[in-house]
Amino acid sequence: MINGHHIVAVVPARGGSKSVPYKNLHPLGGRPLIAWPIETARSVTEIDRVFVSTDDARIAAAGRELGAEIHERPPELATDTALVIDTIRHLHRKLVSDGRPAAVMVLLEATSPLRSTELVSRCLQRLVTEDLDSIATFHDAEINPERVWRIEAGQPRPFIDGAVPWKPRQQLTPAYQLNGAVYAFRPDRLPADGPSILFGRMGAELVSRDDVIDIDEHKDFVIANALLESRNRT
Repeated sequence: MINGHHIVAVVPARGGSKSVPYKNLHPLGGRPLIAWPIETARSVTEIDRVFVSTDDARIAAAGRELGAEIHERPPELATDTALVIDTIRHLHRKLVSDGRPAAVMVLLEATSPLRSTELVSRCLQRLVTEDLDSIATFHDAEINPERVWRIEAGQPRPFIDGAVPWKPRQQLTPAYQLNGAVYAFRPDRLPADGPSILFGRMGAELVSRDDVIDIDEHKDFVIANALLESRNRT
């Protein structure tokens, strides 16, 4: 809680995953992937409740064992094309109907396991103290848009008209990308529809590219485990 603001963490975790079956339960550093955001959220003093939103009984059981509450996600919100923001809207409506609404929600995706408690806390503090509607974490873009190409009829051309891909790195316009480590927002200000979790008066929390990873495939688990081993040796 911050200044009387009730804060709820949400960990979305569908059962279906085509790239890695049961990805959310796949081990990382000797623990299931879903354990990382749950344990981080439970260690952030500002967070009052932690929910795992899932359609799967195995994931729900793992979430409960790790100390999270379970939001049972309807089947229509657990398809490959379902949007996370619709799950958030569904949970928000349930909390309101239960008489325990959240003033602030923070979305912690299991696929970004290396976030720190300090980063989550920093985003929450900024959201409240700066009176933001939403805030998310960003890092330097892995490929600057000025160096991206399109190929039409076999012919390459700069993706951005007028861009000069040969510029020295120092002369490129700074560019950033969302990394999914932290999204925090005020659920009562969410747009009624639309896909974006960033809305209204927005904030950006910049982090080092070395401090985040997005796990999608088996090779990402290999990289993440290597990063963890490197951290443990230092």
